[in-house]
Amino acid sequence: MTPFIAEILGTAILILLGGGVVASCVLKETKSSGSGWIVITTGWALAVFIGVFVAAPYSGAHINPAVTLALALEGSFPWKDVPVYILAQLIGAMIGSGTVYALFKDHFDASDDAAGKRAIFCTDPAISNTFRNLLSEIVGTFVLIIAVFYITGAEIQSENGVPVGLGAVGAIPIAFVVWSIGLSLGGLTGYAINPARDLGPRIMHFLLPIKGKTHSNWSYSWIPIIGPFIGAALATLLHLMLS
Repeated sequence: MTPFIAEILGTAILILLGGGVVASCVLKETKSSGSGWIVITTGWALAVFIGVFVAAPYSGAHINPAVTLALALEGSFPWKDVPVYILAQLIGAMIGSGTVYALFKDHFDASDDAAGKRAIFCTDPAISNTFRNLLSEIVGTFVLIIAVFYITGAEIQSENGVPVGLGAVGAIPIAFVVWSIGLSLGGLTGYAINPARDLGPRIMHFLLPIKGKTHSNWSYSWIPIIGPFIGAALATLLHLMLS
């Protein structure tokens, strides 16, 4: 499997399982309807685990443009591969969210909560405040990237032929990091902490013929894109200063 395909597949699995748990919890007449935030954050953590586990041997399992940027800034990932990885992640996110819609189509039709339907695809703030919403995404991603650097330690410089990424950390530790971020900080904005995770599904929400859907909230969409990139850059800067 090529790194490009691995990033598509890993990100598609991430969004399929992450978006799937949100759909199961917010749509009507599912077996787990109304299960709540704990179930959602746990589902996303497990989605990260499986996505990383699948992609790690082939691409390093970035499955997140913020991770790709951080590793390039840190010097352990070639800049020439950054656009390729980010494109793959965006494609994978769109495939994953489109699959969620196809699987849950009957439940989308049975539900009348337009905002809840949108939440299956992309993030929204609990309280709209541009500065604090942006800060939430910056801090959440900062924690993620710092964890990537300090959990891996020397492994990030390994020369075993496998591209560096979340796969170097190990799927289980990074899943716990994402779970912790979701539980502690996710209630503010829905913790995108991954530009592809938000933008790809938001595009699909805009394109798909979802019954009774609301707008795709494009006025907010820059925050879960720019925030994670800023957080990743700041975490990388701190890591380089302390190394």
